[in-house]
Amino acid sequence: MSMLRDKATQVVRRLRAAGHEAYFVGGCVRDLVLGQEPADYDVATDAPPNAVMKLFPKTVAVGARFGVVLVIEDGHQIEVATYRSDHGYTDGRHPDAVRFAASAQADVRRRDFTINGLLYDPLAGKVLDYVGGQEDIRAGIIRTIGSPRERFAEDKLRMLRAIRFAARFEYQIEPETFRAIQAQCREIEVVSKERIRDELVKMLTEGQARRAMELLDESGLLAVILPEVVRMKGVPQPPQFHPEGDVWVHTLLLLEKMQKPSVTLALAAFLHDVGKPPTFRPPAGPDDRIRFDEHADVGATMAEEILRRLRFSNEEVEQVAALVRNHLRFKDAPRMRPSTLKRFLAMEKFEEHLELHRLDCLASHGQLDNYQFVKRAREAMPAEELRPARLLTGDDLIRMGYQPGPEMGRILAAVEEAQLEGSLKTREEAQAFVLRNFAPGEAKWLNGRG
Repeated sequence: MSMLRDKATQVVRRLRAAGHEAYFVGGCVRDLVLGQEPADYDVATDAPPNAVMKLFPKTVAVGARFGVVLVIEDGHQIEVATYRSDHGYTDGRHPDAVRFAASAQADVRRRDFTINGLLYDPLAGKVLDYVGGQEDIRAGIIRTIGSPRERFAEDKLRMLRAIRFAARFEYQIEPETFRAIQAQCREIEVVSKERIRDELVKMLTEGQARRAMELLDESGLLAVILPEVVRMKGVPQPPQFHPEGDVWVHTLLLLEKMQKPSVTLALAAFLHDVGKPPTFRPPAGPDDRIRFDEHADVGATMAEEILRRLRFSNEEVEQVAALVRNHLRFKDAPRMRPSTLKRFLAMEKFEEHLELHRLDCLASHGQLDNYQFVKRAREAMPAEELRPARLLTGDDLIRMGYQPGPEMGRILAAVEEAQLEGSLKTREEAQAFVLRNFAPGEAKWLNGRG
């Protein structure tokens, strides 16, 4: 038994000792039935929030209005919720009124899906199932508890959760439940961008990203949330580079090949070719081919817009945009000047750039020559060679008689370029290089190379 499960069991035991009902509930029970160790534990009880807070020395009333108290036991957090029934969901997210319920049966019937409506008595080692959740787990089915339209009207995010659970567990969505999603898909627009973002991230990183995106598309949700992505469908690609098919098919294949990606790599994999539909150009003649000129730059800009719309952090937006913008540069790597190659290899989180290129190749032509070249170059190059300490600074140039200003930046850039090329190795060589090529006060190279 894990330490967290042991602490959650102690919470149940203490509530029972005080005369209350208490059970594990929700996703943790589903995972236990599936033979998986839950990441967290929720407890449902008939004890009102004030009684829960009196029983445990360390608590936080995270949702007192909804009867939710966070119990902290030796640093472990267990969410304890009072049985309740919800009434009316005007905003499509929060109940208009919450009434504490008298029974566990009433509590589970307000929950989203049958597989998440199970209770577990950790003291007796017994599952309590009032909604048919165990049968749906055995059959591999995602089904709402009660009317699908009512459950989705209560909280629109449940439509995305149905997609995510179906993909994650490789289940089917029960037909009536899926039809309700298709009928109500436009209502997802009332959900906050942050909640949509969090569900998308889970879909892309939980291991079944391709299936999740296919279901999003089939449900109509993808067209509402990410219309830019839907436009990939049916956009042809040059068969000599992309024998697999159109841009959407290529993207799905790439997602299928991801294994435990970071958030930024997963997002970049999903959006790396989002710039192809607006840059599509058919062959100009029999000897020409389909082209997507500047699609990497266009796609980087589009990815930024999409991720900012979904409230991703600046750091995440910048990294994904960099991945999209640079994903075609690998084909030029064998012909890069040493300085250019070093700058390329020195990009932040370069391992993500490398993995995106590998996945891109495997999902298209399958050739990994450039990947292997860059991988070997990166492994052979020590960090101090990729990001060498500066040979000269602005203060050094001032002492040499140069004035602060734009020209100083160009001089330092020229020194860095020569250093990365390997022609400058010492401070003295750098000073001689500057004096030889630049005169104080002049805005160009003395030897005409400016």
